[in-house]
Amino acid sequence: MSELHTPQAGDDHAEDADVVALLMRQHGDIRNLFDEVEQSAGERRRDAFRRLVRLLAVHETAEEEVVHPFARRSLAGGEQVVEDRLAEERAAKETLAALDDMDTDDPEFMPRLRALRKDVQEHARAEERYEFTHIRRSTDVSGLATMAKAVKAAEAMAPTRPHPGVESGAANMALGPVAALMDRTKDTVRKAMGKD
Repeated sequence: MSELHTPQAGDDHAEDADVVALLMRQHGDIRNLFDEVEQSAGERRRDAFRRLVRLLAVHETAEEEVVHPFARRSLAGGEQVVEDRLAEERAAKETLAALDDMDTDDPEFMPRLRALRKDVQEHARAEERYEFTHIRRSTDVSGLATMAKAVKAAEAMAPTRPHPGVESGAANMALGPVAALMDRTKDTVRKAMGKD
């Protein structure tokens, strides 16, 4: 089996001064991590799944703190658009929590993971269509950069590869439970946006 490698967002050393481009790349990283989980087994699947859980948790938290508030206040019908995205995110988090309680070798794991992937991809397409397009059209370069800075700060909370010296995704996960990670991410994003 060839070595699977899911690049971490930012591996290409892009400046990420555009929040939409950054979030689109994270959507790609999430798709790649779903692929990695599906194409691996045993400990490698567990590691890939831990990285997926972390990236999804941080990505969604950053969107809740950066993208959704912007859409809510500046998009016509923004309140409903955001409520729809939040409902999708709640459902995905419930499925993710159920998966997180399962062993990745459980026969029910892969069918549930595939269902989650479908929901996450539909959610991402809705964000791209309703929120990202609006952000790109209605925000200047400075605004895109400010939001990107906040998302980058959140992204640093969930590397898609284990930290150096941490040998597995499971050990990397031990750095903090998902709920605590989401709380730290909210604090980090708010600080980066000058809201602390």
